[in-house]
Amino acid sequence: MAGTEGGGGRGAGPLLLGVRHHGPGSARAVRAALDAAQPRVVLIEGPPEADALIPLAADEDMRPPVALLAHAVDEPGRSAFWPLAEFSPEWVAIRWALEHEVPARFIDLPATHTLAWEKDDGEGELTGEEQPPDPTDETPTAGTPSSEPPSAPEPSGPDLRVDPLAVLAETAGYDDPERWWEDVVEHRGVGERDAFAPFTALEEAMGALRETYGVGGHERDLVREAYMRLQVRAAQREFEDDVAVVCGAWHVPALRQKAGVAADRALLKGLPKVKTDLTWVPWTHRRLSRASGYGAGIDSPGWYGHLFGAPDRPVERWMTKVAGLFREEDRIVSPAHVIEAVRLAETLAVMRGRPLPGLGETTDAVRAVMCEGSDVPLALVHDRLVVGDVLGEVPPGAPAVPLQRDLDRLQRKLRIKPEALERELELDLRKETDAGRSRLLHRLRLLRIEWGEPVASRGSTGTFRETWRLRWEPELAVRVAEAGVWGTTVLAAATAKAEADAIGAQSLADVTALAERCLLAELPDALPVVMKVLADRAALDTDVGHLAQALPALVRSLRYGDVRGTDTGALTEVAAGLAERVFVGLPPACAALDADAAEEMRRHVDAVHGAVALLGDASGHGHGDTSAPGQGDGPGPGPGHGDLRGRWRAVLRTLSARDTVPGVIRGRAVRLLLDEGELGPDEAARLMGLVLSPGTPPADAAAWIEGFVGGGGGLLLVHDERLLGLVDEWLTRVPAEAFTDVLPLLRRTFSSYEPGVRRTLGELVRRGPGKQVGTAATAAGIPGFGAELDAGRADAVVPVLRLLLGLDDVVDNGDNELVGVAG
Repeated sequence: MAGTEGGGGRGAGPLLLGVRHHGPGSARAVRAALDAAQPRVVLIEGPPEADALIPLAADEDMRPPVALLAHAVDEPGRSAFWPLAEFSPEWVAIRWALEHEVPARFIDLPATHTLAWEKDDGEGELTGEEQPPDPTDETPTAGTPSSEPPSAPEPSGPDLRVDPLAVLAETAGYDDPERWWEDVVEHRGVGERDAFAPFTALEEAMGALRETYGVGGHERDLVREAYMRLQVRAAQREFEDDVAVVCGAWHVPALRQKAGVAADRALLKGLPKVKTDLTWVPWTHRRLSRASGYGAGIDSPGWYGHLFGAPDRPVERWMTKVAGLFREEDRIVSPAHVIEAVRLAETLAVMRGRPLPGLGETTDAVRAVMCEGSDVPLALVHDRLVVGDVLGEVPPGAPAVPLQRDLDRLQRKLRIKPEALERELELDLRKETDAGRSRLLHRLRLLRIEWGEPVASRGSTGTFRETWRLRWEPELAVRVAEAGVWGTTVLAAATAKAEADAIGAQSLADVTALAERCLLAELPDALPVVMKVLADRAALDTDVGHLAQALPALVRSLRYGDVRGTDTGALTEVAAGLAERVFVGLPPACAALDADAAEEMRRHVDAVHGAVALLGDASGHGHGDTSAPGQGDGPGPGPGHGDLRGRWRAVLRTLSARDTVPGVIRGRAVRLLLDEGELGPDEAARLMGLVLSPGTPPADAAAWIEGFVGGGGGLLLVHDERLLGLVDEWLTRVPAEAFTDVLPLLRRTFSSYEPGVRRTLGELVRRGPGKQVGTAATAAGIPGFGAELDAGRADAVVPVLRLLLGLDDVVDNGDNELVGVAG
């Protein structure tokens, strides 16, 4: 091999280049060593099934960070990633081989064994998720990380898992492995005089560690290293020993040792297998960070990417990036700030005995000079630059399941590109493109592909508006592969998944929620199956609470008929039938309930009340019905269902009058009837007076008040002084021994009011009924509260109200008074 005469890593045998995965210093050193050695083949730690994918790395559409994804064909959720960044030594080796037209091969244990191995062990995550971080070991990360890896233990014995860099850093007197690595590798160049010197030194260090710790608790490395040795021997025979190997530095001593072929094959005998598929998928800098759960990750991928890409003066270029970020966020940062920050970083490096400023020094300098000592803007630098939101890209020709190809097609058609940076997307469903985006995102959610999450809109709350929070994570590629079992297109897969979910749903509420999601996703072929299951479940379920819980979601779905053009006729029939059953079963179900059950039932009453209002509106629009003027409350739900609102009011009257119904429900029923105009203020005051009479136990009266004035009832008390007077009079008569029992209920009720409402009520009560207390109140002419309506004050606002409602023409009479003229 050219240029490999001498000792260390350059002696007889293969050129072993031990690296730190995702280390820019290792990446530069690998490129320099390959340039010097010019091997005939490059062997790289990774799954050999991916050899056919290596040429795609030369595609102009391939932009790291990317990852090799392996998944079991029959169980796509069982998967593993091998991430690669632009500054990963493996990526540099692949690119060097392609540029020099030299074969490149992966030599780690095949993914067919890796995935099956974990399945036989009955483990839910792959080894990379369970081991402590080991930057020199490319153990694959699991497809669905769900927890952080445990921190590396202190290397005090051969049976513990060892983090090699942590041990070497501690030996050198460093308490931070990242800082040690920067000082001895990143800031020392790549060996200008000897391109192989860094690898020789690292191999000696790892050899000493392996002598002390053995496999360091990584027992499966024995099998992996046996397979790698066999592959290296085969390449040596084929290419006459002109072989370069790029692997984790931890493995170099094991690959160097003279182990017998028979012994290595014995270790591999009987390994389980599973059929696998591999492809390239986009990755992100954020998922490269150790905090994301990848065992061989790094803390600062954005910083490392900068070190790798900067041709010179890395500190000056970094400070310029930071200044540019702050300016984008409208912070005042001048060139003088950049110059001073660079000087401070260099001074700190000298004081700390470091060859060059590292991330710690630059961060401290930015905090002092550009952030005025605050960590708040510094968090932005860490998130956007130190870690970063870079999302890689893979070429269209990369292997993919049919569902992924259809998703890619829809993303291009709808102009909705996956991005690593979280962003909000506002959709107007009246526009064809936005409606298509909404359908896609809802269908993906049905398939458990959580690319987007619906959030509350900051603008209109109408049903033609939707707001989504989007963020593409690499693990979604696994979700797409898993969902591929349901169909080859997003529409077909979502339809099949919805039908299966309906049949397997555990409760009536689950089916109604699914029906709503089918309408949002516009799945016309799935809806009949869901509706049949819904009708069957509703007919068999006798629990009024379940029925009341299911009705609101069902009725909400009816609104999508107008917005999305979906026929909701069948849904209307089911909803109306469900409402009828609730009407019949609710009064008996409200009898003899304890406090917790009564509160839950009160929430059901509120939900049904809102649903009945929507049901009348939605069903009327759906059938094209209109109400004749003066015919009450609008259209009913269609032929055969009559006036649902009228029957619901009858149910509320029944609930309000039954002594066996808990006070919180009776009070709520009275309040709803009052809001609907079915109960006059005088009647409401009379009912409250009866409940608050001395013969009623204080706890029951307090529960009634909670039901009546809870949930926005504060304004009712502010404007209806008779009701406030009744509550005030009752409260002053509550005996001292009962007051402590009713206080929690009253505090829960009144604490839910807006601060302004509470303040107004307190001021009214402080002044007392019909009184004016204090000079400020007298000067302002503001009375207290009384039993009678102030007709003069009420009449003063009538012209303005008529103007707002468009009922009158309003003119100024010249005395700054608005006078209404009947029109």
